[in-house]
Amino acid sequence: MELYMLLNAQEGYTRLFDLDLQLLFDSGLTLLAVFVLFLILSYNLFNPARKLLEDRRNRIQNDIAVAQNDKDAALKLKEEYEAKLRDVDVEVEQIMSDARKRALANENKIISEAKKEAEAIIARAQKEAQLEKQRVGEEVKQEMINIASLMAQKVVAGRIDTTIQKSLVEETLKEIGNDTWQS
Repeated sequence: MELYMLLNAQEGYTRLFDLDLQLLFDSGLTLLAVFVLFLILSYNLFNPARKLLEDRRNRIQNDIAVAQNDKDAALKLKEEYEAKLRDVDVEVEQIMSDARKRALANENKIISEAKKEAEAIIARAQKEAQLEKQRVGEEVKQEMINIASLMAQKVVAGRIDTTIQKSLVEETLKEIGNDTWQS
């Protein structure tokens, strides 16, 4: 090659670079070395980086899918709670209605018991009044008997005959009434 360079140098012109066989061989060898280096780096460096990026992409997609599922579950749970809240309003109204019915039934029961008790008190009062009436009647009879015996004593004391005495007793009985003595 040196010979060729010397020949070219003597001819008087110089090239920017010589395109000779050695240059092509060196260029091919450099390209081959770069390609082999690329393959080695690709296998040792680029593939793990690609795998890392792919794993990261998959993890992010999984996180997005999990977040979407959680969001869907949260929306479904929210709808269930809202439905339960609506049902709670209905249930509260039902409980209040039942409580009102029980209170009304309890009120009616108390009123009926009070009426029965009032009827029992009235019946006792009437019975007591009847007994008091009978007692007063007995006292009046007793008083009449006492008056009749006093009259009889006076009549006997005045030595009235039996006809007068009988007429006095009959008059007294007529005034008091036969029903009083017979009851």
